[in-house]
Amino acid sequence: MKRILLLLSLCLTAFAGKAQTAAINNFLVKENLLKNNKLAIIAADSLNNPNENINGTYTFSVSGFTQILKFNDGIAVLPLPIDKSTFVYIKHQNDTGTHSKLVYVYKKDTDLSPYAINSLWLFIIPIALIIIAFAFRKLIIFVVIVFLVFVYFNHSNGLNLSTFFESIFDGLKNLV
Repeated sequence: MKRILLLLSLCLTAFAGKAQTAAINNFLVKENLLKNNKLAIIAADSLNNPNENINGTYTFSVSGFTQILKFNDGIAVLPLPIDKSTFVYIKHQNDTGTHSKLVYVYKKDTDLSPYAINSLWLFIIPIALIIIAFAFRKLIIFVVIVFLVFVYFNHSNGLNLSTFFESIFDGLKNLV
């Protein structure tokens, strides 16, 4: 009986060693080194230096879809390839809070160029347009056209209304 308990204890210890060992509180989004139209998520510290101590499986939300990513030496690859320029909203939640990034991925031929977007810009641009429209009444038509172009660009590149507001609220929460 003692041998069975000892064996069971060793098995549980070995299993626990493969579980998450560290929390991901920041991450970077880069193009995968294999150039296969996939993005790589790189665990990082608060100074955006890669953290190679992250190993195991972590749950992320990628544009509203739950993805379980396996990190090896701080790097995980998103499973779905990107076929055109698009917005990608990546969110990870752990014990210390929610960590998210809104990224615009520009695709040119076979290269992907991810650009992190500060979600406050999504809040500031419409507010600035409204202030300009109220301050200069002659520019109302121009402001409405610019606002419609802004909304169309966001929507046509995969940034729907729920993701738009979710990224704004997450950005405002991180300020506090």
